[in-house]
Amino acid sequence: MATLEETNAALVEADHSLRRRDFINIAAVSFAGVGAVAVALPLVNQMSPSADVLALASTEVDISKIAPGQAIKTSWRKQPVFVRNLTPKEIQDAKAVSLGELRDPQSLADRTKPGKENWLITLGVCTHLGCVPLGVGDGENRGDYGGYFCPCHGSHYDTAARIRKGPAPTNLVVPEYNFTSDTVVTIG
Repeated sequence: MATLEETNAALVEADHSLRRRDFINIAAVSFAGVGAVAVALPLVNQMSPSADVLALASTEVDISKIAPGQAIKTSWRKQPVFVRNLTPKEIQDAKAVSLGELRDPQSLADRTKPGKENWLITLGVCTHLGCVPLGVGDGENRGDYGGYFCPCHGSHYDTAARIRKGPAPTNLVVPEYNFTSDTVVTIG
């Protein structure tokens, strides 16, 4: 039979080896965790948008040089954007259209900001098959309703960029935008 001292010595040795085993287990799990993070971090990081995409997340447009009746084409998220300064007659014509006549009923007020109804900002992508309509440049065909015309399949948009004739199912899309000053609009 073992003496009390021998039993205590055996318990201390068992306790010491148990601590060493625990340390090895903790170290192995920690090393595996660090390895998993080291492998996962580049995989997650590659799913982040690239610098050029982040740069296009929003764009500022100086509208001070756009006279009434003129429009410009700019780019946002690699898509064309039309910025048009509507004339009082174009605004009047857009307001005069009964919403019941429209395939995709939206008023001019739905498509512009309050107090800035002369500024119409839309994506320059036809909602039929993604073509870029005409009507921004001087002398370009604006279609039967004075807005935009997509010559690929014959979609006609009015002065509020609403579909009036042709195969396009919906109006030109109005992106998110805000006026940061009287002369600058931020799209996106």
